[in-house]
Amino acid sequence: MTAIAELQKRVGAVLALAPVVPVLVIDDPAHAVPLARALVAGGLPAIEVTLRTPVALDAVRAIAAEVEGAAVGVGSVRRPQDFADALKAGATFAVSPGSSPGLIAAARDIDLPWLPGAATASEAMALLEQGYTQLKFFPAESIGGAVALKSLGGPLPELRFCATGGIGANNAHEYLALANVPCVGGSWVAPAAAVKAGDWGKIEALAREAAALK
Repeated sequence: MTAIAELQKRVGAVLALAPVVPVLVIDDPAHAVPLARALVAGGLPAIEVTLRTPVALDAVRAIAAEVEGAAVGVGSVRRPQDFADALKAGATFAVSPGSSPGLIAAARDIDLPWLPGAATASEAMALLEQGYTQLKFFPAESIGGAVALKSLGGPLPELRFCATGGIGANNAHEYLALANVPCVGGSWVAPAAAVKAGDWGKIEALAREAAALK
C-alpha cells in the first residue's frame, strides 16, 4: 500500500466515526475543551477546527491533549506550512476547501491524513489520479447539492465525499442517503450563541440529534 493510500485509509476511518463532522470557528481558546467534550459526549468525536482565527492551533492543541475520544483535525488548510503546524499541534487529520499543486506536493511528505476539497468532476478526477479517494465536496449547496453528488457517484464510484457548505439539520439527510457520502460537515451543531454562552448542554443535545441521523 502506498503512503497516500494508507493516509487515505486513515481519513476514511475518521469519516466513518459519525455522520456529522462539526466544523468549528473558535475565537476563545477557553471554549475549546468544553465544546469538544460536549460534542464527543453527544456522539460526534471527529471535530474540525478551522484555521480562521489566531487561536485555532491553540484550540487544537488543547483538544488533542485534554479531550478523551476526540479525533481533532484542522480545517481551512491552504498553505503547505499549515500541514506542519497542524501536525505539531496534535491534529489527526487536515481538511482543505480545495486543492493546489503545492498542497498536493506537501501532503506527500508529511504523516498527516488529508481530505482535499473538490467542486467538480475534473477536480475530483485529478485528485483520484494522485491517489485520493476521500474528498471534501465544497461548497456543497452552492454547486448542486445532493443531486450533484449523486451524479458524480455514477462515473466515479470509488470516491467518497464529506459534503460541507450550506448543510444543516434540515438537509443533511439528503446527503447521508447517498452511497458516496459517509458524512457531512457543518457548524449547526455548535451555534455561535450557544458557544459564547457556554451552553454545553444545548450543544451536546444538538450533537446527539446529529449523531442519530445515520
